[in-house]
This record gives sequence, structure tokens and C-alpha cells, in this order.
Amino acid sequence: MRTKMNLDPDTGLVTQYSASQPKVSYASTWKCRRKRQLRVKNKPLPPLPAEALEDYTKNVKVIALYDFFARGPSDLTLKKSEEYIILEQYDPHWWKARDQHGNEGLIPSNYVTENKKSNLETYEWYCKNINRSQAELLLQQKSKEGAFVVRDSSQRGLLTLSVYSRSKGSHSGDIRHYQIKKNHFEQYYVAEKYLFSSVPELIQYHRHNAAGLITRLRHPVGSTGGSSPATVGFSYEEWELNPSELTFMKELGRGQFGVVQLGKWKATIKVAIKTINEGAMSEDDFIEEAKVMMKLSHPKLVQLYGVCTRHKPLYVVTEFMENGCLLNYLRQRRGKLSRDLLLSICQDVCEGMEYLERNRFIHRDLAARNCLVNAEHVVKVSDFGMARYVIDDEYISSSGAKFPVKWSSPEVFHFKKYSSKSDVWSFGVLMWEVFTEGKMPFESKSNCEVVREISEGNRLYRPHLASHTVYKVMYSCWHEKPEGRPSFEELVETLTDITEMG
Repeated sequence: MRTKMNLDPDTGLVTQYSASQPKVSYASTWKCRRKRQLRVKNKPLPPLPAEALEDYTKNVKVIALYDFFARGPSDLTLKKSEEYIILEQYDPHWWKARDQHGNEGLIPSNYVTENKKSNLETYEWYCKNINRSQAELLLQQKSKEGAFVVRDSSQRGLLTLSVYSRSKGSHSGDIRHYQIKKNHFEQYYVAEKYLFSSVPELIQYHRHNAAGLITRLRHPVGSTGGSSPATVGFSYEEWELNPSELTFMKELGRGQFGVVQLGKWKATIKVAIKTINEGAMSEDDFIEEAKVMMKLSHPKLVQLYGVCTRHKPLYVVTEFMENGCLLNYLRQRRGKLSRDLLLSICQDVCEGMEYLERNRFIHRDLAARNCLVNAEHVVKVSDFGMARYVIDDEYISSSGAKFPVKWSSPEVFHFKKYSSKSDVWSFGVLMWEVFTEGKMPFESKSNCEVVREISEGNRLYRPHLASHTVYKVMYSCWHEKPEGRPSFEELVETLTDITEMG
């Protein structure tokens, strides 16, 4: 069944839909922050995508957030909580450092943080990249009186303190979220009566006194669960791997290009190994794509560790995601996932896609089947190996390109014209998959029928688990014209606002 509908900002969602695409104002929802860049012909290629370097200078002291064992002769072993000195930044992902014994070598930059009192990353109770729903999941898993976590608020520059307390007669417990505020004297507080010169001092005080909180702070909760993040390659500039260093353990599934297996690199690090069937991809194209993909690094993208191209078959070695494909994850847990968690899943994917958008990469096949879930239930975007690096945020596919119609925008199935805005359309369909807990879009309809439905202005119905507010976000991704759809930057902001509203 489909729903023919119109979005009216005054009357909300109604079930009558006109034959043409409705004009919808999202001024109240979307806040455009980015000015359109001038199009310049024959401009030079931009640099390979990478996050901006931290403004570190030489000899800055850092502290290790995780253990890291040297993987090659040029690497330096890190021990969690120990101090190191940064000597040189080779690139955004690998830095040269010196330990307390004078040993020097390369370290992954995402394993350390600047060692200064104001840096909250050195504290076990601070979780940088989690939202309200993920904080609640962590606290419920801990399920201890006074379990707490400090996280970044949806309001930029502010922090939120999330606290768990066992309620009498309740099995689920009670979770409260307190915004940590700052007055004009630069003093921090939760309850205005109790002021502190720093956040750590505030936390330390409330570990002994509830003082306005639901309970005093007893058990700090970390988001990593002891696991360390993926690195960009196993070592600096080492993207070509020796297949003899790979151990194949068991088959995980079959993808577009071949079998995917669980394995280990040098018998130490668990990895997913994708076999590229002969003829499935041009070898030259594959190698060039891999070099670019190696530069992509974000907490919500499945990390590429390296490739094996010197022998047949070709292998792609990536981060291993314990909970597998998002589509199966949803279907296996039907009826067990809260609406907040479903929204959190969408937020994870959106953050990964915003990174690709910012670096002018097009996924071209975004769907629940192409996202993976790790041990901490964080969802990451995968299978963007067919994405092409573009200059002007646009790429016209070759005439023989195949595409999944049920996830495709009108300009894709009519003109094979891909852009970040066609990815936004696919993201709207992915949101629909998430809130239907893994149903097939347009169910039993053929590709031709789907093309006709979309061309006539019909859209997927609102899933019963999706609120009208969530459906409005979903629906905005399906505007007929690409320029009428929000950007991923705007979508991240909107989903964060919805999440924080609870």
C-alpha cells in the first residue's frame, strides 16, 4: 500500500496528494548555513579528502587514549594514559612521536589527545561522539545506581550530563539529562547554586553530593567499552597488503563483487576480507579507487585498511563489524528496538554521509544492506567503493551503469545523474527501511511500476513507528528536484534536534 499525501505546514500531514510535487517550505526545519560556491571551469583538482589537522605545533604533549602495538619498524607502541611528544605530523592520520624513554616512531593520530587539564577526552566519563539515545543505551547496559556520562550537547559548545538511577518498582530505571551551563563569569553549573571553575571540578563535587541531581555520580561510563578505533591503514602509507599476512576464518556473506570473509591480519587484528571476482571490476579502476578510499576516515564510515592487488584474486581488507549488515540487524530485532534507537541509527548513517558530502564523494548505492553495525551497536556506512571522486558535487554515470531503482531519485533512473542530493533521496528510503524494521520499499512492485509511481508524485507511506516529525524529515528527502532536498549537513542538524527533544 502507498499513501498519496501532501505536506502542509499549517495542517500537518494529510492523506490527499495532488498529482504534482507539492511545494513545501522547510524554513523552520532547515537552516541553510552554507553559501553556494561559485562554479569555476577548469579549476585545479582539490586535495584528497581529509579532516583538518589539529592546530598542534611541534613538541606538543599528548596522552594516549588507547593502547597501540607497533605494526611495523616505523611505528611506536602506545600505552593508554601515558604521555608522548608529537615531533611531526606526516598527515592528518599518522604523526611522529617520542615516548618517555626516547623511542620515536609513527602513531595513529586518533589514539591520542592533547594533554591539558581542560581536555575532557582524558577523562573516562566523557564520550565525545554519542547522542542522547546512545547515552541512554550505555547507561541501561551499565544499569547501576549513579551511572553517568558527559557528552556533547546538540547545542554547539555545550555539554550534557546523563545520569542513571534505579527507580523503585521499575526494572528499566530512570535516566535524567542535565545541561552543563556556564555563566558570564566562566563558571560551570548544573544547579545554579553550585558553581565550579571547570567541568572536572563539577563532576568531582557531584560524585559526593547529589545537590539537585537525581542521585550522586558513582559509576562513570565510557563509550568505547575498551575497544580502540580503526586506523587509516595498518601503518602510514601502507595500503598494499601481502595476502600471506591474511588468515581466512569463515564466510560472512556474499556481496556485489564476491565473497566476504572474517579473517585476521598478522594473526592479531580481526578484519573483513572482500574477494573481488575476476571481471567484476577493472583492476586499474579498483587500485585508483582504493588509493582515494584509504584517505576517507570517519567514526561512522567502515574503515578501509588496505588492498591486495599484486595477485589474483584481488582482496579488499576492511574494519570488521561484529553485528553485521544493518538490514539483517533490523529484521532480527523486530519489535525490540525503541523509536529512539531507530532514530539514532539514522543519525549514525547521516553523520557518515555528511562526511562524504563534505569531501565531495557520492555513494551511489546507499541502503540498509550497505551499512554495518559494530559491537557497540554503532552503525557505519559501507560499500562506497563504487563512489567516484568528483569536482563539482556531480557525476554522470556511464551508459551501462546499474542502479537499485527502489532507492533511486528521479534524476538517477531517468538520466543516470548522480550527486550528493541523489544520495539524500536514498537516505530517505533508508530511514523508511529503519522505521519499518527492514521492510522492502515498494514491497512487491516491479522496477517499472516504481518508476511510474515516483514519476506520478507518489511516495512511500509513513511507517507506524515514525512520528510525523520524523516522517517530515524522511519525506523532504524525496523532493522531485535535487535542489529542493536538504543537504546532509542540514539533516544532521535536524535529526540531532529531534533526538535531543526526546
